[in-house]
Amino acid sequence: MALILASASPRRLALLRQIGLEPDEVAPADIDERPRRGELPRQLAERLAGEKARLIAQGRANAVIIAADTVVACGRRVLPKAETEAEARACLALLSGRRHTVYGGIAVIAVRADGVPRTWMRVIDTAVKFKRLSPTEIDDYIACGEWRGKAGGYAIQGRAAAFVATVSGSYPNVVGLCVFTAAKLIAAARAALA
Repeated sequence: MALILASASPRRLALLRQIGLEPDEVAPADIDERPRRGELPRQLAERLAGEKARLIAQGRANAVIIAADTVVACGRRVLPKAETEAEARACLALLSGRRHTVYGGIAVIAVRADGVPRTWMRVIDTAVKFKRLSPTEIDDYIACGEWRGKAGGYAIQGRAAAFVATVSGSYPNVVGLCVFTAAKLIAAARAALA
């Protein structure tokens, strides 16, 4: 059976490879990732992971599809995947000296040979606390550019690691995929197809 990663994220691919799971195909799912009115961060992470997996599962057979989404939130406020310097600066200013939560939604779909799907969904939350950032630290981080396209405007596996005072929960979840949970769900999906 084929293992399909429904993500364009090089970090998610690297994390799967790190635990010995090599996708047969990488098929990014292009969906609208904007939160719905009143949608909480945990709900958003779960919904987006599910939508990505379902989109890529269409028309497939005898395959396991894994999709994920990362949502960074301060309380109920969802931070954007920073695309501009202004967005990244706003994220870093908000996160400075504060604790925030990274929600990692994972959806795994096993599609039988007859095309009938079975779905597993999980949301993993990790608490991250940033030190208080100086204006110079924010300027330097913005200049390095690694914030582009990152939820919350930072990449914990890069230079932003120097901002992190504590992590409570799954570190790989903050990078982009809780590999412990992903491995369990993929094993369950493969067993269901066996």
